[in-house]
Amino acid sequence: MLSEYVPSTDATVATRLLEAGATITGKLNMEDMAFSGSGELSAHGPVPNPRDPDHLAGGSSSGSGAAVVNGDVDVAIGTDQAGSIRIPAAWCGCVGHKPTYGLVPYTGIVGLGRSFDHAGPLARSVEDCARTLEAIAGADGLDPRQGAVPTEPYAEDLETDPADLTIGVLEEGFDREESEPGVDETVTGALEELADAGAELHEVSVPMHRDGLAIWNGIAIEETTATIAGEGIGSFGNGYYDTELMAAFGRARRERADEFPPTVKLVIALGEYLAEEYHGRFYARARNLALDLAAAYDEALADVDVLAMPTTPQTAHERLENPSRLQVLERAVNMLENTAPFDATGHPALSVPAGSSDGLPVGLMLVGEAFDDRTVLRAGRAVERRVDWNA
Repeated sequence: MLSEYVPSTDATVATRLLEAGATITGKLNMEDMAFSGSGELSAHGPVPNPRDPDHLAGGSSSGSGAAVVNGDVDVAIGTDQAGSIRIPAAWCGCVGHKPTYGLVPYTGIVGLGRSFDHAGPLARSVEDCARTLEAIAGADGLDPRQGAVPTEPYAEDLETDPADLTIGVLEEGFDREESEPGVDETVTGALEELADAGAELHEVSVPMHRDGLAIWNGIAIEETTATIAGEGIGSFGNGYYDTELMAAFGRARRERADEFPPTVKLVIALGEYLAEEYHGRFYARARNLALDLAAAYDEALADVDVLAMPTTPQTAHERLENPSRLQVLERAVNMLENTAPFDATGHPALSVPAGSSDGLPVGLMLVGEAFDDRTVLRAGRAVERRVDWNA
């Protein structure tokens, strides 16, 4: 859709990385329009998993996970609207951090919905993610997603005695209809290793977590449709409006709409239908329910440092030669059950390797209170020190 468009300004995250001394190697492959979690909807073809090329890298930040694990780059930036940092991190076997909503400015990045857009790092270590977060976090005065943004020295004092950690094992994050037993067992085994090292584990129940993906759908479908209608930027927010991007996007969607990926075509059709027939009712209800969901997580987090669960209920999808359109649509979204709810609520969430199942990486997700990304990263570092990373 935007293959000929070259922006005249850098994204804030790119500027901040350069100012911190980073070298930008290049652009990475990703899912078309960032609306798929599988890794097979890139305009350049499926992104193979660096651990096993017969499987997919996951998405939507497919190339970010693959390049990090392959050793092509030390750190990659991804975006996360439903899990698009954490899914490739889990499937490829690296670290991926979705920061608290609004912690990292989204200025200069094409989004899907202002209320659930996130940008963050992928790397081979928690420390590298923390160092990158230090460089890119903080308000830039241009992003309408940001208000007051407290930041911390995330890479300092990462080393934590597991005995100082209290981990809530989220019951509803396991044994789902989509779950592979090997994934649940691997994550449980990693948590038991932490417990053996002194961490305190508590079974935690948040029944509303099971409804989190439905709540996210209620938000994302109509908001993405509105963003596309708003020429890739949207309307009615403070901050910077990229007029060059809006012009390019506006031309592209009018002249080349058939080149939208099937996931986006489905979302636009459904979003238009919901808005026209129900006048935004389901979007508004989902936004209100997201407040209740956030409160439920906060209540659980009041008694523990982090919540823990599998990042995705399954390992990487196997590559198919000629998947049908229905298969493509199903495989694009059938791994979002644990990741998407935290895009709707904005809690920080980190995926760290927990081991492997049938030779493929398994991710363990740790979730913390808003703007307490430091605790999440410290818990991730504790996992990293005690669990075998290699798939």
